[in-house]
Amino acid sequence: MPVVPESSTTSVDEVEVAANDYDAFGEAYAVENETSLVNAHYTLPAMLDLAGDVAGRKVLDAGCGSGPLFAALRDRGADVSGFDASTTMVGLARRRLGADADLRVADLADPLPFPDGAFDDVVSALVLHYLEDWTAPLAELRRVLKPGGRLIIAVNHPGVYKLMFPGADYFATTLWSDEHTFNGRQAVLANWHRPLHAMTDAFTAAGFRTAVIGEPPPGPRARELFPEEFVDREAFLCFLFFVLEAA
Repeated sequence: MPVVPESSTTSVDEVEVAANDYDAFGEAYAVENETSLVNAHYTLPAMLDLAGDVAGRKVLDAGCGSGPLFAALRDRGADVSGFDASTTMVGLARRRLGADADLRVADLADPLPFPDGAFDDVVSALVLHYLEDWTAPLAELRRVLKPGGRLIIAVNHPGVYKLMFPGADYFATTLWSDEHTFNGRQAVLANWHRPLHAMTDAFTAAGFRTAVIGEPPPGPRARELFPEEFVDREAFLCFLFFVLEAA
């Protein structure tokens, strides 16, 4: 269950130590998300729709996890590289993608092991909301993009935080955590909420122009596979998607 920011007795440091340990629960997370509604049938198709025709483009998957987005972009003709902070997740990605895939263990909070202007596009699905400060990560993503290149990202929708915690301050950047069960394995994810204007301000400060802010519908098979989720609705609030252009 979610930890309410105002009433939680867990400190920020304690939450950060306990949460987001993909080396511990990464394999269960990867199995769960191969077929899950929000990952396989919402985030993945939305990211691919935003990326469009990537044939011949050099693409960096920042926070590649076990590699489903990397694989899908490569299948569409992109020349893809990827990295993740978790050795477990990179190992799973290599198992999926093959020994010749360009995969690295690297942390978005640190300088990235890629030269300036190396990529036409960077994709980053469900990564930035783990970070309190976006300044250095966005600067690195801008650095590795060619001028005019695109950064395509998905993050937690800030409106969902206010729905979950009606008494919380929407305008404050706040750490909150949520308990999950992935393929029978217990896990805690800790996320930094930030209001929409803080996101777009950070993009602008990093040298990006916001081209698209999206709240896409689920993928084409979602209603068929998860009918209970669509009894009284056609779509749902979950993540917010952006296409940013490098100035």
